[in-house]
Amino acid sequence: MAKVIVYNVNTTALEVYYLAENDTMPYVYGNTMKVSEFRGSSKSTVLWTTNAAMEAWNATRRNYGRPIPFRYAFKRIWEGGHGRQSQHYAGVAFDVGQALTSAQRNRIWQIAKDLGVWVYVEPQNLTPTWVHFDKRIGPPACSAGYPVVRSGSRGVYVLILQDALNALGYSTGTLDGAFGINTRNALMAYQRQNGLVSDGVCGCGTWTRLVNQVVGIGRTNTVIDP
Repeated sequence: MAKVIVYNVNTTALEVYYLAENDTMPYVYGNTMKVSEFRGSSKSTVLWTTNAAMEAWNATRRNYGRPIPFRYAFKRIWEGGHGRQSQHYAGVAFDVGQALTSAQRNRIWQIAKDLGVWVYVEPQNLTPTWVHFDKRIGPPACSAGYPVVRSGSRGVYVLILQDALNALGYSTGTLDGAFGINTRNALMAYQRQNGLVSDGVCGCGTWTRLVNQVVGIGRTNTVIDP
């Protein structure tokens, strides 16, 4: 059983679902993505994504007209396995087609590019044996990566921030995707102890320092599982 948090980009609600591994992910049509598939190799009991990412998947899968196998979708930031500000940690990125032929991957890539439902479709020369697309939310705080989050922010990037702070021992008291006073206090404590401006805003400098410290460190005894 997994707790699946879906940030609804239309209503800003953080929707919570309790699903078995063989259940279909929320907002996915036609049973084309099960919870276990979205989870991949993550050992987490909580997963998160956005309804926009799921709808982009629906459009891509529908236009391709057949199953799209994928190996990498969700990871918690302390599990690592991806880049410093990877959209996989936000649950809005997919690496697909590793088991397909190059012709099949080319077709998926072209569909994803032509549909315009993804924010980023990686150039084929960067991913010659798979196709990467993601539904990141911007604008990014740095040249690429995560947006600025502050008091009142909601969504998957707040979940990343809370998860990272908790893993490093700066307790936010929860993992719910809502940037409240406890998250602000934890962030300010982190900023003070790392030589950053302690303003309670997670921008480029804070994101850069934070992810460099937390990506791939593994589960710590301060990680929160809601």
